[in-house]
Amino acid sequence: MSDKNPYLDIDRKMVGDIYTSNEVMDNLTVLCDDFGSRFPGTPEERKAAGFIAETFDRYGLTNPHLESYPYAGWRRGEATLEILEPIQKKIPCISLPYCPAQEVRGELISVGCGTPADFERLGNEIGGKIVLASSASPSGLGRWVHRQEKYERTVIGKAKVFIFISELPGVGPETGSLQDDRPAPIPGLSVCKEDGEFLARLMERKGKVELMVRTQDINEPLTSQNVIADLPGNDNSEEMVVMGCHFDGHDISQGAHDPASGMVLVMEAARALSTYARDNLKRTIRFIGFSTEEIGLIGSYRYVESHRDELDKIRFYFNLDAAGGPGRKGVILHNWHELEPFFRRAGEEMAVELPVGQHVNSYSDHFPFFLEGIPTGNMGDPEKGPSGRGFGHTRYDTLDKIETVNLQRGSCVAAQLALRIANAVSFPAMRRDEMGVQKIINSEHNLEGYRVKCELMKKR
Repeated sequence: MSDKNPYLDIDRKMVGDIYTSNEVMDNLTVLCDDFGSRFPGTPEERKAAGFIAETFDRYGLTNPHLESYPYAGWRRGEATLEILEPIQKKIPCISLPYCPAQEVRGELISVGCGTPADFERLGNEIGGKIVLASSASPSGLGRWVHRQEKYERTVIGKAKVFIFISELPGVGPETGSLQDDRPAPIPGLSVCKEDGEFLARLMERKGKVELMVRTQDINEPLTSQNVIADLPGNDNSEEMVVMGCHFDGHDISQGAHDPASGMVLVMEAARALSTYARDNLKRTIRFIGFSTEEIGLIGSYRYVESHRDELDKIRFYFNLDAAGGPGRKGVILHNWHELEPFFRRAGEEMAVELPVGQHVNSYSDHFPFFLEGIPTGNMGDPEKGPSGRGFGHTRYDTLDKIETVNLQRGSCVAAQLALRIANAVSFPAMRRDEMGVQKIINSEHNLEGYRVKCELMKKR
């Protein structure tokens, strides 16, 4: 033990084990190569959930089990996009999750990057049109404009169809859900950057462009499951730390970086803590693999609903979504400024680079916990500016993009931080009340997309 690091012996054992083991990459290989995309409602999703539960059991966790829940399922059908005027040409495309089955003819209009200013500039002009929007977000806006915000502004503007253009060349169409846990009101398609640029040029050069869109997707009720397991604390405290990540991906990709690289960090942290910290753990650490995140954070919302009697016991929820990719493994807190000193001290104890900062968004599994006032954060680099997904949500988010050293680094940080959060005599943050949560929702720049979603829900 050291005065500077009271967990030096445990840290050395956990870090040494993680960096001399290939377990974390082995688990990622199974999730990606054996179970493919793990898209909600598929046999591969259910097999992946079983594998995670079996692995938690093998690591010695308590009561690893699946918790099933119903949700609005979606299955991909054929989608076609055809230019009728001023030329005749078919454009390769895919439909986006929760797209309905429809046939629509209409005039094309571009909203550029689909920022609030872009929609405000066009006003009523998008009504009855087919809207073309880039995946990119302008750097000067200071935030990333999510696909769903662009889609929902399109729906509010009474357009007929939404067409989403990939941000990067050479990766094909980029997928992503149109709505959360419900069929979308109008069709949404995705095209590659190259074809999107062609459509934009065609409008500039020829004027009016007329399209025909046909989709044959299926929306139907289905059942999914979360995976839950505990590493019990020894002080008879009812408080717990929760660490989680979703394991479901999109149907066109392995989802190796987003999300599976984060799921295997949760698993590896569980292994290290169970092996070396079990006898020194004061509070329980719960490990969760969520499903149906990619179509609306459904698994985490269902968890919060079914475990409402336990929410007061959660000291901190740490989200590891896509945390095993490149980049610094810091802590991004969701408007919990009082927690910064705690995590900075933890970084000093751990003798690692642990950047700590504040940023909140509504597009990952922390958000249902955040809405309940629970202290939350995610692993990442708080100093990294707004950016796109890279290979994420495309068919090229594959296992070969992931480096073992990034998985190991993230696993070490996750395990060491979970130990310190669970063992701290007191924790500097307490659960917010409803008024405190709503104040942040109303004022936070990065939650503009969530406010648009709430506006659309009221209109529906």
